[in-house]
Amino acid sequence: MKKISVLMGIVAISSISLFAQDQLLEVYEREHIPNKRPVPYEYMREADVMWSKLVYRMVDLRQTQNMVLYYPTRPIGGRRNLIDIILYGIDNEGIRAFSVSDQKNEFTAQMTIDEINNAFDAGLDTVLTTDPLTGELIPQVIDRGRKTDEVKKLLLKEQWFFDKNHSVMKVRVIGVCPIRIYYRLDDNGMPTDDLLQKQTMWVYFPEIRPLLANHELYNPHNDSQRISFDDFFMQRRFTGFVFAVSNIYENRWINSYTLGVDALLEAEKMKESLFNVEHDLWEF
Repeated sequence: MKKISVLMGIVAISSISLFAQDQLLEVYEREHIPNKRPVPYEYMREADVMWSKLVYRMVDLRQTQNMVLYYPTRPIGGRRNLIDIILYGIDNEGIRAFSVSDQKNEFTAQMTIDEINNAFDAGLDTVLTTDPLTGELIPQVIDRGRKTDEVKKLLLKEQWFFDKNHSVMKVRVIGVCPIRIYYRLDDNGMPTDDLLQKQTMWVYFPEIRPLLANHELYNPHNDSQRISFDDFFMQRRFTGFVFAVSNIYENRWINSYTLGVDALLEAEKMKESLFNVEHDLWEF
């Protein structure tokens, strides 16, 4: 009888251990963000828009304020970074990706999955491995996944406009373009000193808002008080610099006519002009 009792106790403890392993590593179930819906845009009349400009903004994910969009580079539990969420939406939620071939008409040519994989340098590679039994070199095909960890910048297309009905300057994000930063490989597949930047695709921001609203953004100060990716963009908690403003010269970008410090000064000049418009509208 004692042996049976001990055996039953061991079985009970084992069952509890297995049950505990199956539980989430949380003391409560997170329901707020997964069930959240994005706050809809307010209706805008054309007659209420006194002034508007298209603005391209460069967001560097390596800056401290923007790092929450870059990390984790690989999923940790339910946590994903921005680019992984967008690619998940493209693969599973019907989100559309558009080609960057026409830089002035970003949302015209829809990309296929193969084109998206090519933009992120994904594909199949054949490598030589050593057979552990014979010691001979044999070819082996490996899957080269999307290099999402190389996405270190975002190009945002925004529309700034003055709403005279509420007497306030407003801004809405229209599109997001992830940018890969990587070193060029030589003929032997070894990285060189040439640092390249490549625009991968455009996604229409209003289309991905429901997806962003259902994913938590990491809060470095409090794990139980997190906001969604959609809130992060709508509340404009990111930082970046102006890359271009719609202009008569075919909406040319700053890097097409100036570089270095002069480009940064030109970006600050454009940024200041946007704020001056709102200030001047309040002049009496």
